[in-house]
Amino acid sequence: MKPLEKVYWLRLVLGVVAALVCAGYAIAAHEIPEVNLVDPFPQNTQLFFNSASIAIVLYLLSYYVVKFKFQSLVQKPQKLITTGIGIYVLSWLVFWALLYTIAVGLA
Repeated sequence: MKPLEKVYWLRLVLGVVAALVCAGYAIAAHEIPEVNLVDPFPQNTQLFFNSASIAIVLYLLSYYVVKFKFQSLVQKPQKLITTGIGIYVLSWLVFWALLYTIAVGLA
């Protein structure tokens, strides 16, 4: 497997890990609302922005790890910051929504 392919798959896995961390944060911070039939969609934008901040920090940390490990193996080191960013965001968003929905259902 080529180095950039490894980075791509690593970012996919890290997106799922970031979603687990964000869901754990929501549970630990007691920001999971109880199911309310009058207002089934509570406005909890602070939780989303906190989770997005966690995901961004984890992505930046992954960049430094990837840069340390793969910088000498690729022709353009600038590609290391952009490779896999889309799959990271997509996997984080999908798994975070899934885990958050499960947590709300269990609350």
